[in-house]
Amino acid sequence: MQRRTIQNLSLGGFSTPLVFIITILIFWAFSPGHRFLDPRNVAAIAKLTPDLGVVALGIGVLMICGEFDLSIASVLPTCSFIFTQLLMAGVSPFVAFVLLLPIGAVFGLINGLLVVRTGLPSFIITLSTMLFWRGIVYVASGLMPISILPYIPTGSPFAQMLTGQIGPVPVQLLWFLGIALVLGVVLHFGRLGNWIYATGSNQDAARAMGVDVRLVKIVCYMIVGSLCAFAAMMQATRLGSFAATQGIGFELKAIAAVVVGGTSLRGGVGSMVGIALGVFIIQILENGLILLRVPVFGVNTFIGLAVILFVIINNLTNRQLAGQGF
Repeated sequence: MQRRTIQNLSLGGFSTPLVFIITILIFWAFSPGHRFLDPRNVAAIAKLTPDLGVVALGIGVLMICGEFDLSIASVLPTCSFIFTQLLMAGVSPFVAFVLLLPIGAVFGLINGLLVVRTGLPSFIITLSTMLFWRGIVYVASGLMPISILPYIPTGSPFAQMLTGQIGPVPVQLLWFLGIALVLGVVLHFGRLGNWIYATGSNQDAARAMGVDVRLVKIVCYMIVGSLCAFAAMMQATRLGSFAATQGIGFELKAIAAVVVGGTSLRGGVGSMVGIALGVFIIQILENGLILLRVPVFGVNTFIGLAVILFVIINNLTNRQLAGQGF
């Protein structure tokens, strides 16, 4: 327990916040006219970050558990399509919201069962389910966008609940921070959190302590699925439509954000504060590079370099902690 706490404080509590501040200062200093901290640009970052951020929070928990989920890139648009179909069938948006969260959890349950029952790497299993669900949603939707504005008009109570404003603060940002807070409490102060860290650190030792490793993994996958459903509804409501291309690339960006936030690719190390800040860092990098007029296709190059750099820093930090006997 002491080792876990010290690692979290070192990685998520120091390195990532420092990089977060430095990244903001760099883009503020070099963006034309210091537009990076312009209120309109800050508002844009606040509105766009939760789309990826909500999913990345779940991916962070799963990676601490020692697993991956690439299927989020297809589960998200599939949930969005189901949400649209429920609305078109006359279901109230609030009822559809309540129904879709467990549906998302079922997608996660399927991934979790496949991983724990087959014993195959989660990378292979979730890559396969990503392709499977993508094919399903492409065929079902015919790749045609579907407007949901007739069912959820701009300014309606449901739209306000997911994408409205409370003063200058976007509601979706509050959802993101609220979910991060809840998962942070579970992860760092709850018994389930201890089981997640134990499973990610050493599965054999966790089993010896009486932890149901399989159940822990399945629960983490279900958390990811539910958050995918939530993000799907939030994004569809913000855009006013369903698109089969929603979520494409999220699987890699989410992993990048989690790694930047100090979570180990081997599992067992990470913090919710670090994960949340990692999401902001990725979004700030995207936004800042665009302001610097870096070609859109070149943005991913810089993000890739940033991820490599953070992996190296995290490995060096872990080795230093190990050398100090923590």
